[in-house]
Amino acid sequence: MEPPALRRAGSEQEEGFGAPPRRTAGLGRVSNLRRSNSSLGKGHRRQGPFGSSDKHQNLSSWIPENIKKKECVYFVESSKLSDAGKVVCECGYTREQHLEEATKPHVFQGTEWDPKKHVQEMPTDAFGDIVFTGLGQKVGKYVRVSQDTPSSVIYHLMTQHWGLDVPNLLISVTGGAKNFNMKPRLKSIFRRGLVKVAQTTGAWIITGGSHTGVMKQVGEAVRDFSLSSSYKEGEVITIGVATWGTIHRREGLVHPTGGFPAEYSLDEEGQGSLTCLDSNHSHFILVDDGTHGQYGVEIPLRTKLEKFISEQTKERGGVAIKIPIVCVVLEGGPGTLHTIYNAITHGTPAWSWRGSGRVADVIAQVAVTISLIQQKLAVLPRKMFETFHRGQKWPCGLRTAPDSDSLRQRALRGNGSEPQTEVPMCMLSPAASRSQDHFGHENWDHQLKLAVAWNRVDIARSEIFTDEWQWKPSDLHPTMTAALISNKPEFVKLFLENGVRLKEFVTWDTLLYLYESLEPSCLFHSKLQKALAEEPERPACVQMHHVAQVLRELLGDFTQPLYPRPRHSDRPRLSLPVPHIKLNVQGVSLRALYKRSTGHMTFTMDPVRDLLIWAIVQNRRELAGIIWAQSQDCTAAALACSRILKELSKEEEDTDTSEDMLALADEYELRAIGVFTECYRKDEERAQKLLTRVSEAWGKTTCLQLALEAKDMKFVSHGGIQAFLTKVWWGQLCVDNGLWRVALCMVAFPLLFTGLISFREKRLQAVRGPARARAFFNAPVVIFHLNILSYFAFLCLFAYVLMVDFQPTPSWCECAIYLWLFSLVCEETRQLFYDPDECGLMKKAALYFSDFWNKLDVGAILLFIAGLTCRLIPATLYAGRVVLSLDFIMFCLRLMHIFTVSKTLGPKIIIVKRMMKDVFFFLFLLAVWVVSFGVAKQAILIHNERRVDWIFRGVVYHSYLTIFGQIPAYIDGVNFNPDQCSPNGTDPYKPKCPESDMARHEPAFPEWLTVLLLCLYLLFANILLLNLYTFQQVQEHTDQIWKFQRHDLIEEYHGRPPAPPPFILLSHLQLFIRRVILKIPAKRHRQLKNKLEKNEEAALLSWEIYLKENYLQSQQFQQRQRPEQKIDDISDKYGAGAGRGGHSGQPPQFCLAVWGSAVSSSRVDTMVDLLDRDRLKRSGSMEQRLASLEEQVAQTARALHWIVTTLRDSGFGSEAGVPALAPQKAAEEQDAEPGGRKKAEEPGDSYHVAARHLLYPSRRVTRFPVPNEKVPWETEFPIYKPPFYSAERKDADAGRGCCGRVATARVHVAAQGHSAGPPGGRLRVPRPPASLPSPPRPHGDLLSEISFNAVDGQTDRRSFHGPYAVRGGLPLNPMGRTGLRGRGSLSYFGPNHALHPVVTRWRRNEDGAICRKSIKKMLEVLVVKVPHSELWALPGGSPEPGETLPRKLKQILQQESWPSFENLLKHSTEVYKGYMDDPRNTDNAWIETVAVSIHFQDQNDLELKRLNSNLHPHDRGVSIRWQVVDKRIPLYANHKTLLQKVAALFGAHY
Repeated sequence: MEPPALRRAGSEQEEGFGAPPRRTAGLGRVSNLRRSNSSLGKGHRRQGPFGSSDKHQNLSSWIPENIKKKECVYFVESSKLSDAGKVVCECGYTREQHLEEATKPHVFQGTEWDPKKHVQEMPTDAFGDIVFTGLGQKVGKYVRVSQDTPSSVIYHLMTQHWGLDVPNLLISVTGGAKNFNMKPRLKSIFRRGLVKVAQTTGAWIITGGSHTGVMKQVGEAVRDFSLSSSYKEGEVITIGVATWGTIHRREGLVHPTGGFPAEYSLDEEGQGSLTCLDSNHSHFILVDDGTHGQYGVEIPLRTKLEKFISEQTKERGGVAIKIPIVCVVLEGGPGTLHTIYNAITHGTPAWSWRGSGRVADVIAQVAVTISLIQQKLAVLPRKMFETFHRGQKWPCGLRTAPDSDSLRQRALRGNGSEPQTEVPMCMLSPAASRSQDHFGHENWDHQLKLAVAWNRVDIARSEIFTDEWQWKPSDLHPTMTAALISNKPEFVKLFLENGVRLKEFVTWDTLLYLYESLEPSCLFHSKLQKALAEEPERPACVQMHHVAQVLRELLGDFTQPLYPRPRHSDRPRLSLPVPHIKLNVQGVSLRALYKRSTGHMTFTMDPVRDLLIWAIVQNRRELAGIIWAQSQDCTAAALACSRILKELSKEEEDTDTSEDMLALADEYELRAIGVFTECYRKDEERAQKLLTRVSEAWGKTTCLQLALEAKDMKFVSHGGIQAFLTKVWWGQLCVDNGLWRVALCMVAFPLLFTGLISFREKRLQAVRGPARARAFFNAPVVIFHLNILSYFAFLCLFAYVLMVDFQPTPSWCECAIYLWLFSLVCEETRQLFYDPDECGLMKKAALYFSDFWNKLDVGAILLFIAGLTCRLIPATLYAGRVVLSLDFIMFCLRLMHIFTVSKTLGPKIIIVKRMMKDVFFFLFLLAVWVVSFGVAKQAILIHNERRVDWIFRGVVYHSYLTIFGQIPAYIDGVNFNPDQCSPNGTDPYKPKCPESDMARHEPAFPEWLTVLLLCLYLLFANILLLNLYTFQQVQEHTDQIWKFQRHDLIEEYHGRPPAPPPFILLSHLQLFIRRVILKIPAKRHRQLKNKLEKNEEAALLSWEIYLKENYLQSQQFQQRQRPEQKIDDISDKYGAGAGRGGHSGQPPQFCLAVWGSAVSSSRVDTMVDLLDRDRLKRSGSMEQRLASLEEQVAQTARALHWIVTTLRDSGFGSEAGVPALAPQKAAEEQDAEPGGRKKAEEPGDSYHVAARHLLYPSRRVTRFPVPNEKVPWETEFPIYKPPFYSAERKDADAGRGCCGRVATARVHVAAQGHSAGPPGGRLRVPRPPASLPSPPRPHGDLLSEISFNAVDGQTDRRSFHGPYAVRGGLPLNPMGRTGLRGRGSLSYFGPNHALHPVVTRWRRNEDGAICRKSIKKMLEVLVVKVPHSELWALPGGSPEPGETLPRKLKQILQQESWPSFENLLKHSTEVYKGYMDDPRNTDNAWIETVAVSIHFQDQNDLELKRLNSNLHPHDRGVSIRWQVVDKRIPLYANHKTLLQKVAALFGAHY
């Protein structure tokens, strides 16, 4: 119930006062601090508005007992009035807001108000959760505390009850509170830098907590961070320490039992002289001194609290550090100066922002001056400097930030991927250099611990690992352990780069401590605890043999334990409790741990392996990758990691974690493939040794066995491994022996000594004795085929006995079957008990029965025994034959396993197995449909059928047969015959008649309904069957599965006795004598598991390490080639380089370097150049075409606008009659014919297209736009006024012949200065002169003297398309207008004849066979590429006058081969002759070509060999190659059309 005083305060509105009424409460101080039973959270966890009731009750009892507020207990009237004009006390509160004892005291206490005497402490009444109304679910924590509250109590509240994790850094922000303005750029830099520091280091930010000034800026920075989706590390902890008496609307926070939640609303307009709390802070500590409206009350408590927190020690990963603190100052006034003074006097370094104004600028200037003085004094003798220094009070805690101008130029990189401003470094430098003495000698170890705690590897690289201090590897071991436990892979990599050797780092005690530090949520940790619980002695802590036990479960029982059980003589390990420990409290530090364990160094064979396993079981991707790069047996390590991760993913309950584990397992499988590929390319024999080498470090197993157990199908299906399996399959025979040779030698044994079979070993090749026969019959491929022949003989004999010779008394054939089966039973028994890996009988039996084919074998044998038992009893003779007949089916199914070795049948059998497995579940869906239709049909047709067998036949059997077309004859009433059924159901051999009219002998059931049901039933049943599977889906990955399962069959026959059943009994007898009687142990086949000598193994592993480095370098090179990585590298390079230049001559902690604009511009220019080069590198014909098309569209739009405007102004036509510009077609559609002629019905689609491109190639000349319908010369086009252009000729026409009289050196463009487009967006089309005179010529000839449509000297000016028109002395393009007059860049007016020889040959594989694609043969064509061109071209062009070969062809052929190629041209086949749609064509000059085909049918053709030997480009920039003919090759469009015609000529693929 609300107290009367609270109701009274709520009824009286007090302007300018927000203090709550006072309650009567006990005044005694609680002397003892009670500890809470709540556990420390892993991090800050935000509580909802309605949290746990138990926690709230605990908090409601603990806070009032340990935290107090202050109340004025004696009212002394003040001479000042409140803002509302009411009388107030000297404390600032009104009379109504005082306690009753204060307004009516029992004892007179004087007329002067004394806070020490008149203010007393009592339990606080304001605490709990705070919710800011109108701002969503922003929930924070708050508490009202007395200004005398011990810092330890507040710290206990924050860490124990509020659940805050101990910070790595404390950032105290102070500055201007009223009328505080920041420049936008400075504000942006401050916000990003501050929040990034807090987020990356796990810091607490402490401010004044109000919604004004710098506190508001900090809150908005945190708000912007929380809204960003790119950070997932957790929210930033922002704590506001404010004065209770200055908070507006604080009465809503008063809840004697705690507000869960308490609502608070911002009211900036009505706050008056008070302030509102900032909604973006997460926690509030409201300091109360019993007064109202007095600012600065919180400063002493805030200073003490910050000092207390900075003295606390945080332990993470075995490294204990004191929490560093830094004070950040922005702007500010006298209050800010007071805060800075308190901070400095308590040893807190201050960071002042120069350029933010007022106090911050003053302090920054003082700090700079002091720095300069100290640098001058440092040159004095040390003794004199110390004497002088003791007499001065230097404010050494001050630091300054650079001004905004230098901030603009500087960027650092943090531990993320995005660039950081220099603000983080400047903020962290003062905190990191607290232990620095006056001569700059720093406590390097302390700074390294801070860098690890903050996860700032950039600071460690630039400031700690420098030339100023040489680190010993042993000094880095404690921090290395901390980096491992806290999962900071960048630091692990840094320590490895600076001398830490894992073989020295990983000791017995270190590894135990790492496993004891596993997170409780880790699956491996729970498995270790389970292993501990199963121990009979119940040990208190984890030991390495427990780890080995769990690892063997994950790796498989085929491996040996990685860590042996400790013997009693072993040195007792260092006792470390599990797992939560603060080493500094126990008095044991990690450094002491390493000192004590120096005598007991590496206890395993591979410490790198131990560390890799520790990282893998925790699914730490980056950390494991760094350690794996240091491993020695890297292929086996990658496969073992894949196996461990796949096994852990099966037991992991979290779906996301399980998927991450599987993804990481696939990554390590790819690493194993990458390393093995490098090895196999280098040396096949040594690479195959890696597969079968016994790895002592991984439990005496092999890489191949690890891959098989991990089901790494990609690895096993690798070509090198398949080649090794093929080699094992053929034994000592050469793999290139044909199967027909093997079969022939099996049938005709003497052929073995004739040299028909070749062996790998030269010794066997030369020997003709028993050794040759032994090698042949011990080969698995021979054993396999002998067993196939034996099995077929067994099946044939079995079938003969069942069908022909099954007598009451067993015949000799039947007895042979019994003997044969007994040999099969003996072989299966041998396989069951054969245990070379010593797994144990139970494990071996489980492994044996895990194979489907072994289950089938055992089932067939047991069924045969059952049938034989019935067969030997005369009364059950027939039953025995039935059982044996069924058993014959099972023996036939066993053939499928035999044929899995076939590359053709193997994948198909796997498909069948998968389909059969899946169709079993599909039958449930089909059964629902079958039964539903059957019941409905039976109920409609048959009345009260009571015979169970006939009910089953009608419901299930008939319905199932109906699917396959056996439809009941009577279902539609047409074929109803009462003689074929039993009316009453009494005849056991006839079905009961359906519902019928017996008088008329007609069916009475509704035929339409049964027919409709039948149609629907057949429809849906067939839909289900037809869409059961798609072959492509089932066939997916079958090749890999076949290659993976192929190993099992090869291994089976590799260890099988050579004799086939039933002669295998002799081998079994020999085996029984050796194992049981002579006690000779079994030996593992050397070819599948080989233990190497130490020297050989060391050499092999060194070779593997070398190739692993090659693999990693290739991976890094591919990573660096990505454009994103290139940009990051440039950013790092120029950022770091500029950083070194900026710090020259200055201590890093002052951050006063001034960066020049040259650094920024250089970095930007380099990045731009890189992007330009990348764009040019990737640009091809498509990019050029798109750019040209964009320009064409813009020009066309302006031209059409000008045309329409001109027509309207002249009064021609209407808007509806304006011709539309038809869209251009794609290049391949345009060039269906070289001349642009296509078979199309629309007239606009049959004209040249490339010759009308607006931009003339390689010239700044723009064509006049010509729509499709205006291309023909016959169509009137009054406004057609194209520009005139003829390129300068480098050589005179006279040089080309006496009649080459087309010099155009003085034929000018009609309008001088014509450009692509005039200003203003309108295209000015120049008007050519009415009559175009022939230009002056060097020889005085006129243009009119040229003979068109005739042979003009050595120049043929005739067209393949017949005579062309000549207008105004100039020839007209026979294909129509092009938008440009003149000669352009061509050589002659009129037709320019060209020759394009298409030289082709068949594409062949390595065996010389012609390659095919889609049944059609594939061609290769000879193509050329000139410099500065992205497209290839046919080696053709215009020949010189009087010559045969084109210039381009001469450029790639040696001169002595010209006559032979001319001879080839004489025998070539013409494929096209006519107009070429070329972008260089104009109205008066065009290209016509003759395309001929020169094809070499035979690869051994002498002319082809002569041509290949004479292909030699004269210009280095010219490229030549044989290109596969395909429509997607980068060839010029008109050349593609010619190539397509040649492909059609030979019926080849295109």
